Amino acid sequence: MTLRQKQSLFAIMVADLITQAYELGYEITLGEALRSKEEAKRLAKLGLGIENSLHCDKLAVDLNLFKNGVYLSSTKSHQVLGEWWEKQHSLCRWGGRFGDGNHYSMEDSGRS
Repeated sequence: MTLRQKQSLFAIMVADLITQAYELGYEITLGEALRSKEEAKRLAKLGLGIENSLHCDKLAVDLNLFKNGVYLSSTKSHQVLGEWWEKQHSLCRWGGRFGDGNHYSMEDSGRS
């Protein structure tokens, strides 16, 4: 699968992810989806990400989760949704496995 094909698959799957969140009674706002290489480098130096981020390749999105109007910031809050995401495709990865609960991505070249 080419990178462009993977990006298209990821985009439609994120739409399904957001729909699933609403079906589970959550609301979503979008966090970071596209990150420049410069921003990835800056965040990596601060220990807030990796320089070779999937956000730079349009294969990751951060979702802000709300329930009854309350922002749910913990990784545990995302667990049900994250585990659902992982079951949707063999390349789907949830950041809760590495302490970044609101991160949803599609693996590429061994990166999650």
